[in-house]
Amino acid sequence: MDAASLDRAGSLPLPELYDRVRHHVPTIEWPALAGDVTAIQALKRERNAVVLAHNYQAPEIFHTVADIVGDSLALAREAARTDADVIVVAGVHFMAETAKILNPTKTVLIPDLAAGCSLADSITAADVRALRRRHPGVPVVTYVNTSAAVKAESDLCCTSGNAKAVVESLGAKRVLMIPDEYLAQNVQAELPGIEILTWAGHCEVHERFTAADIREAREAYPGVTVLAHPECPPGVVAEADFSGSTAAMQDYVETRRPAQVVLITECAMADNLAVRNPDVAFVKPCNLCPHMKRISLQKIRRSLEGLTHEVTVPDDLIAPARRAVERMLAVRA
Repeated sequence: MDAASLDRAGSLPLPELYDRVRHHVPTIEWPALAGDVTAIQALKRERNAVVLAHNYQAPEIFHTVADIVGDSLALAREAARTDADVIVVAGVHFMAETAKILNPTKTVLIPDLAAGCSLADSITAADVRALRRRHPGVPVVTYVNTSAAVKAESDLCCTSGNAKAVVESLGAKRVLMIPDEYLAQNVQAELPGIEILTWAGHCEVHERFTAADIREAREAYPGVTVLAHPECPPGVVAEADFSGSTAAMQDYVETRRPAQVVLITECAMADNLAVRNPDVAFVKPCNLCPHMKRISLQKIRRSLEGLTHEVTVPDDLIAPARRAVERMLAVRA
């Protein structure tokens, strides 16, 4: 009996989980994926492990094996609280490093070492030291999308969800905000009384969106609500109805219930929100993050089976990087 026949007969494996992802995973592919899901669930119990999944992960990960889901801020907060022995990060490398910084005695795994980030690659610890020499006394706010070495050189971190609050918390007239130039410019627009110095780093997904994309979406879908991530260029944010982190976008959709919405961000976000919001029509301008998409159910399974690939942070970076992250976690947006 083929997969379609099994579905009609109600005999697909893990039917409750498949119901969550049936609009994104073809029926014929599910039996193979269900084998990985079953194995991952058993391995999590055996290893006392949890899977942290970012909002940009594929639905078959996000809705079937993830124990904790959310944006970078939510994952950092939950990583600090978990009592698991093993943490598998279904995300990109800087997220796994952040989990390790907050849990130095635990095993932190990333299923694919090549899952990187253009923002994290755009700046080094040496760059931060040079910026401090150029702007003595100016506090450094570092986006969480950075390496542990860069975090260790910073005063405190921020995410797109609390960036404005973090900058305000310093009480300074000038602030260095690195490395995302567009996020810094968008925060600057909200805080005209503070001079924000920037670095020319960009997210390879969000920098591709343009204001023309939004105007075309409005023309094609009259009345559509447009939500843009603050890593987008300021011209894109200015054209949107709302700008916020992926968590803020989720809150907007779930509380305001727009009839039709377009999310100007990585397109897996719309797939994941659509599962829990079937009454909302999602228009998807699909820009994929190639790094997030390196993570798969099969790689998560292999990671738990062999405890690979373990993420480590040098001992001399743990304390200063942790201080910067914990100062971020203490700020409430």
